[in-house]
Amino acid sequence: MTCNIGKADRILRVALGVVLVITGIVTSGSPGVIMGIVGLIPLGTGLMGNCPAYTLFGINTCKPHHM
Repeated sequence: MTCNIGKADRILRVALGVVLVITGIVTSGSPGVIMGIVGLIPLGTGLMGNCPAYTLFGINTCKPHHM
């Protein structure tokens, strides 16, 4: 997988994912479960550095690597 998520984007995704997962844990019932599952999406994409939706739409927020 190639990186298509830049540093700032990754930080925001991980932070949002953590907040949603924690909120989902402390919220009872179906809303909590849904929030926790939805939070795994930005958390996972932020940690991996690749977003399938970005790939689909041709978006890349990574800075080019200079060699």
